[in-house]
Amino acid sequence: MGTTVIGLVVIAIVVLYLIYIYNQLVSLRNQFKNGFAQIDVQLQRRHDLIPNLVEAAKAYLSHEKSTLTQVMEARNNAVSAQKDAARDPGDSTRIQRLGSAENLLTKALANFYAVAENYPELKANETIQQLMEELSSTENRVAFARQAYNDGVMNYNIFREKFPNNLIAGLFAFKETAQLQLESPDARQAPKVSF
Repeated sequence: MGTTVIGLVVIAIVVLYLIYIYNQLVSLRNQFKNGFAQIDVQLQRRHDLIPNLVEAAKAYLSHEKSTLTQVMEARNNAVSAQKDAARDPGDSTRIQRLGSAENLLTKALANFYAVAENYPELKANETIQQLMEELSSTENRVAFARQAYNDGVMNYNIFREKFPNNLIAGLFAFKETAQLQLESPDARQAPKVSF
């Protein structure tokens, strides 16, 4: 009878520990999904500002249509990747596609800023200045949100990979998740804007 009680206590402890692991995996997964939701809000703001900036600049950059087209194409690609990633922020492929699309958008914006440097009347336009400031501020918010998301993903992946957590994670299909990374070191730098 004593060994039966000890056996039941051991089984109860093991079951409780497995429940703890499962609940912790759920909690960590929800934390990184919340982190992605914060990125999503900031990216949407960024993507909404860009058409306004391009539209305001059209009058000044009429012969720079390829630059404006490149910015809008990169923006549209980033919007598509953002929507796709928002459907499942735990899908590594979608997050990597979003990172690539945002990297291309950052490069297109950097090219736009470089072209804008050659047009003093464009830099002097109050609407353009305000839009560029808002875009720069949004870039900083995106960076902070991305850091919080990546921290959440790191904590989730570390917990998921530890033994015996990895057994529970595999049993309940808790997949590894990718951090949101930029592909090139120059894209990690905020675009320079000067007036």
